[in-house]
Amino acid sequence: MFSSQGPTLRELAGQALSSTERGYDLLAPKFDHTPFRTPDRFLEATAEVLRPLGPFDAGLDVCCGTGAGARTLLPLCRERVTGVDFSAGMLAAADRAVRGPVGGGPVVEWVRADARALPFAGGFDLAVSFGAFGHFLPAERPALFGGVHRALRPGGLFAFPIGAPQPVTSPWHWALLGFDGMMRVRNLLWRPRFVMYYRTFALGGVREDLLDAGFDVSLLPLEEFGRRPDGSPRWRLVVARKG
Repeated sequence: MFSSQGPTLRELAGQALSSTERGYDLLAPKFDHTPFRTPDRFLEATAEVLRPLGPFDAGLDVCCGTGAGARTLLPLCRERVTGVDFSAGMLAAADRAVRGPVGGGPVVEWVRADARALPFAGGFDLAVSFGAFGHFLPAERPALFGGVHRALRPGGLFAFPIGAPQPVTSPWHWALLGFDGMMRVRNLLWRPRFVMYYRTFALGGVREDLLDAGFDVSLLPLEEFGRRPDGSPRWRLVVARKG
């Protein structure tokens, strides 16, 4: 499951027994060698859907981690790309890994902040996020989405991929259910908490929270990942526009 450059089981255990922030500080140097990093095909599929919706001047990667999403924004944005994360370790790794184009192109900057209290107002045309929403409980989504809404200029877009739920017959359904159950038990018995749940970001509730935050919401299929037997997309790109 992990490459020889990835974290050991002992290192993963240390992360799991830490707070969410401290856990990612510990994991940051080896994060890109784990399955937790968003695969490039998701980043590339997102960029392909977003490209015709531009042009964009300034882009924001919310919960940027080691910078894979910010790197995806570079060809889409003309002036500036900003990554924001609460983990100093992840930001340091992003700064080492991502540089703006040589000889011009958007400026790249990193900001340490909690995504539930983003320190931005009206400065961005596009915001994205990849693989981070399991770190937010449903009750925290209004603050998260409200902060992104404030960060965008009028007409700005907030985009992120979301997968269709796994059928009950799929082994993944039971694996994710079991993981969430173990995390809930861990957080009942151990402090500090490590918030990471895979089944708390269902599309219905997410769409309602985006609408409540002031977004107009559309769903665009990511055809790269095919369709389910009923014809619906396996993955969609949620595109929320600030009215």
